[in-house]
Formats: sequence, structure tokens, C-alpha cells
Amino acid sequence: MNPVSTVNPLFPAKPTDSYLPLHLLPKCNSIREFQQIHAITIKSDLDVSLLTKLITAISIRPTPLSLSYAHQLFDQIPHPGVLLFNTMSRAYSRSNTPLLSFSFFSRMLESGLFPDDYTFPSLLKACSTSKALKQGRQSHAVALKLGHAENAYVLPTLINMYAECGDINASRNLFDRMDQKCIVSYNSMITACVRSSRPSEALALFRELQADGIESTYVTMLSVLSSCALLGALELGRWIHEYVKKNGFSSYVKVNTALIDMYAKCGSLDDAVQVFTDMDYRDTQAWSAMIVAYAIHGHGTHSISLFEDMRREGIKPDDITFLGVLYACSHAGLVEQGLEYFHCMKRNHGITPGIKHYGCIVDLLARAGRLEEAYKFIDNSPITPTPILWRTLLSACGAHGNVDLGKKVFYRILELDDTHGGDYVILSNMCATKGHWEDVNKIRKLMKDTGAVKVPGCSSIEIENTVHEFFSGDGKHRNSEEVHRMVDEVVEQLKLVGYVPDTSKVFHAGLEEDEKEVSLRYHSEKLAIAFGLINTTPGTTIRVVKNLRVCGDCHSMAKFISMVFDRVIVLRDLNRFHHFKNGVCSCGDYW
Repeated sequence: MNPVSTVNPLFPAKPTDSYLPLHLLPKCNSIREFQQIHAITIKSDLDVSLLTKLITAISIRPTPLSLSYAHQLFDQIPHPGVLLFNTMSRAYSRSNTPLLSFSFFSRMLESGLFPDDYTFPSLLKACSTSKALKQGRQSHAVALKLGHAENAYVLPTLINMYAECGDINASRNLFDRMDQKCIVSYNSMITACVRSSRPSEALALFRELQADGIESTYVTMLSVLSSCALLGALELGRWIHEYVKKNGFSSYVKVNTALIDMYAKCGSLDDAVQVFTDMDYRDTQAWSAMIVAYAIHGHGTHSISLFEDMRREGIKPDDITFLGVLYACSHAGLVEQGLEYFHCMKRNHGITPGIKHYGCIVDLLARAGRLEEAYKFIDNSPITPTPILWRTLLSACGAHGNVDLGKKVFYRILELDDTHGGDYVILSNMCATKGHWEDVNKIRKLMKDTGAVKVPGCSSIEIENTVHEFFSGDGKHRNSEEVHRMVDEVVEQLKLVGYVPDTSKVFHAGLEEDEKEVSLRYHSEKLAIAFGLINTTPGTTIRVVKNLRVCGDCHSMAKFISMVFDRVIVLRDLNRFHHFKNGVCSCGDYW
């Protein structure tokens, strides 16, 4: 008689790879579920390859808890290979402690293993996220030494790393040295230019990509649309929109969201609304983009109404959504409503306000003249105030003429950053308005001693798909003489209907009244508007983008031009859009 078998055929003594429920790894959503599969591997004494699969699955969506668990598993492997080192490095590069990727890189080298083509992208991504230029350069040097720097996976991440770390020139040098450029390298360089505020260069690269016969991807479209948004190039943006539709990118939610953002920032709110309306599916980002679009164009009630529609649709708002809502409240003067939305962010939605949300509340209070309250709000906030936060209040002190508080705010700014020339100019002008000339001289001397320089005003206008830039008072543009003559003619016509140049904010020693008027006359936005009057047909909307806040005199002059020349003027300044029509601005003079 044969002995009775004690082995259950359904549960072998040593399960094979095919027996284990490894197909369930991608579906695991918690550490406990991973641990259950891990328990089987321990009980069954399985080999390292299966443990590697477990670590890889755990590392796909890294969290502090999952990474800690993956790290424990990793340490149990006596001789991990390059693949496993790369897996752990990649996981940490995508975490909130990205530079820990380098600890695995060091251990790999100490183990006598050589990095491969998949090692460096993770390290460079970690450097990009952390803005760690020193470590990025070290990684680049090692990649060069080991012959991986020219690899198709490594080179694009090098380009992106240098751009993210603020060295766009290094990015461009790497790109230009490439023998064969692919769509990945083009996308990296175009994105790098956008992030470094070089939109014209990004668009030039897009044209080069097309000339090389390389097919774009939706990532290309996102960066190109961002470039149009930065430049305020509406006609070029419309051409890109046609390209999007022709090449099958219209179904991408992210591309449509970028279109909404582009149209809004180029001054065409109607086009932004049309894109939003035509979308079959809208995610949180799409709703947020439209809410922000309404806000920056001064339609605060529309923005808030859309936010309430979003909540009724069951779409969960994020931090950008609330940024748009708070911005809308600030520019519409809805103080109490804005404060309520700010407090409900964390209370009702679990979103911790960031520095930009605090900035919106400071702006909200300061615009309404509640300057002391805004000061206390900054001082009592749980976050560390930034110079930008204090500058928001300083600007409001200037608008409301509160010199005493302005001085307090100014010196709080200097404790953090004394290099921003605009701060000195604002306080100096405030003191000059009150006749405090001794303080004016002190501030100007302090500005000179610190070497702070005021950023020059720059305005751009798009004519026939070409963006023209004008700087206040200079004659660099090839049509400068013609433009200056046009400004002179416009001013004389406007004076006949009541325009009076506001020289009250011109404080230059020894200048007569007519000389003060001349110093105001050639501000960059006036030059750009004049160029638009010369180069567009009557009735055409003039769209101008300025890098600074529009001054009171330019704002007044634009209202008169819209009335006398029967033009709609859309001016985007540092803070918002101004739509001038029939002598009235959409901001209601509340900006």
C-alpha cells in the first residue's frame, strides 16, 4: 500500500511565481494589502526577483509610509542589482524628499555597480524638484564620465534640470549640441524656455520643430500655449488653436485647459468661455482655469457663480480654485465674502492656504482701505511672510496715502530683501506727496547705497503675428520716432476733450510742470497703444500687455483714447485686465 500523501495539491510546499497573486499588485491601494502579498513571499521562501516586483509595485505611488516600507524590504536583499537601486531612486525622486535618491546612488557605487541609462533621469529629476544645481552638475559630470550624458533618456532630463535650477543657458547649450533632436528633447527645451520666461524663444523652437518634420505631442501644445499666454499673442494663440483641432489634440482636457488660460491671458474672455462650454468633460483644473479667467477680467460675480456651479456638479475644488475665487473677491471689493471663502478652505475642504492665498487676503483688505487689519493679518499669520506679501500692503499704503504705515511696511521688507527698486520708489513718492523731502532724500540715498534698481516699464503689442515691445522713454524700437509723434498728436487731441496729465506723482527735483508732463508722456503702454493706432484699422481692438501695474495717468489716458478714437483697448498689467470702452474701464477705477 502506498503511503498517504500529506501534501495538499492546491497549496504546494513552495509556490511558484505563477501561483502567487502578483497580478493583484497593481490593484493594491494600501500598505496592508501589500503586506498580505509580502507575507506569502516570506512563508514561501521565494527568490529575490519576486521581492523586487513587490518593491517596484509599492514604489509606483510613493508616500512617506509606502517608501519607508519599500526601504525596509530593500534592506532585506543581500545584493540588490542596478534595477532595484534605480527603482528606489526613482521612487524617492517623486517623493517630498527627492534628494534621498542620492543615498541609493552612493550605495550603488559603493557596491561596485555601475549606473546605467535609467539611473540618471531619476537623479536629475530629484535635482530639478529640489532646485539643487550643485548636485545636478555633479550628476552631469558623472554621466559624462561614464558615457551616459548623450543618452536619449538622460539628455532631455539634463536640459530640464538646468532650466528648473535657473541655468537656462546651460540647457540651451546642451540642446544646440545635439546631433539628432527628437520630440522629447524639443519638448524639454520648449518647456524650459517657458519656465524661464523666454516665450519668444519657445515659439521659435516650435517653428524649428515643424521645419524638421517632427510631430508634436500634447506636451508641446501645453508649452506653446503657455508661451502665447505669456506674450499676450492672441492671433498666434488662435492659430495654435486651429493647429490643435487639426492634429487631434482637442480631446485632451489639459490642452483645453491651457487654451482657456491662453485666451484669458491674451484678453479674449469670450474665446475662453467658448472653449470651456464646448468641453465634453471638465476636471478640477478646467473649472479652476475658467474661474481664474473671470476673476482676472474683473467679473467677480461670474467667477463666484461658476465656483458654486462647480460645487453643485460635485467637482472637488483645489488650491488653485480658491486662488481664483479669492482673487475675484479682492478685485470686486467683496471683503466679507472673500474672508469667508478663505476660512472655509480648510474648514470645509481640508485645503491648507498657501502664501498666495494669504496674499489675496492682504490685497482684499488693503484695497478696501483696511490697512491696519491687513498689517495685523500678515503679522499673525502662521506662515513666514515673504517680501511679496509685504509689497502688496506697501502698494496699498501708497494708493491710500498712509505714509506712517508705509514706512513700517517698507522696513519690514528691507529685513527680507533690500534689492527691489520699486519698494524705494513707492515710499519715496508717498513721502514726496506729503512734502516730507528729508525722508525722500534719505530713501533715495539708501536706494543708491544698496544698488537697488527699478524695473523699467515694458509693454508689448501683437501686430500681424509679430510681438513688438516698447520700454518707457526709450527709442529702441525701429518705429520709435513715428510712435512718439503719434503720442504727441493723441495727447493734444485728448486735451481738447478734458484730458489733463496727472503730474502729481512725478517727483524730480528742478522739473517744471511741462517737463513733468513730458516725463509721463512716453510710458511704455502709451507707446504700445500709439503703435496700435498707427498699424491697425479703425475699430480694431488694441491689446497691450505690461510688466508692471498701470499708472493712474496711463489709465486715464486710455479711457480718453477709447472714447475719442472709438477703440476698445484691452490692457493687461501685472495685476489684472483693464477693458477700456467708450471712456470707461471695466475695473471701475478699483485696481
